[in-house]
Amino acid sequence: MKFAGIDIGSRTIELVVVDETGDIVLSVQADTGFDPMAEARRLINGVSYDRIMATGYGRNLFEISFDTPTVTEIKAHARGARAFFPEAPAVLDIGGQDSKAIAMFANGKVKKFEMNDRCAAGTGKFLEIMAKTLGFRIEDFGREALHAQKELNISSMCTVFAESEVTSLIARGESPREIARGLHASVIRRAVGMINRVSSEGDIVFTGGVAKNPCMRFLLEEKLGRKVLCPDDPQLIGALGAALLALEIL
Repeated sequence: MKFAGIDIGSRTIELVVVDETGDIVLSVQADTGFDPMAEARRLINGVSYDRIMATGYGRNLFEISFDTPTVTEIKAHARGARAFFPEAPAVLDIGGQDSKAIAMFANGKVKKFEMNDRCAAGTGKFLEIMAKTLGFRIEDFGREALHAQKELNISSMCTVFAESEVTSLIARGESPREIARGLHASVIRRAVGMINRVSSEGDIVFTGGVAKNPCMRFLLEEKLGRKVLCPDDPQLIGALGAALLALEIL
């Protein structure tokens, strides 16, 4: 038998299929686009599975459209992270529109969590907007920030005010790389606060699209003073967790 998990996020959709032993047999990704259900249907069309479980911000629409069970992003990311790093007690997930800090019991069950989903501050969308303001491609943003000679202080976390602050720094002649480093640090300060409120010690599993950013990984480990573990493809963790939970409800 095969079990699928689909993570319908604000920016991308991930589909993961596992076999009866929990090994990944298929993984695909696509942009969410303006019609998430049409894109989800396209992804699963022709894919063989016996059960599918949905997670992500679009999971409720998927449940209505495809009559399938769903699971919260909190539980899905906890389960997916545990599959790669079974000893890690906490997860930080930063996606396109929200960020989540999750603490787990020794058995992998969710112990406590904190979530920021009310504004773009501290999310991938924030970094995307700031990269564009500074003239960087989002793919290069983290690498350029790592090369900064110093870290400028960005006082505002509101996207609108931060963009205005960045414009002022550019006009003042500050280096785009150093502004970028300051922006990354401002996001990390928020993330570190979330993590420390739910879990005070142990390794952290970093998931979500923002975990692909090298400056974010570097600063997170530096500011936390704890080891940060990152899967090879951190964007797949939610879908993997949903697939494994679909397997485990047998």
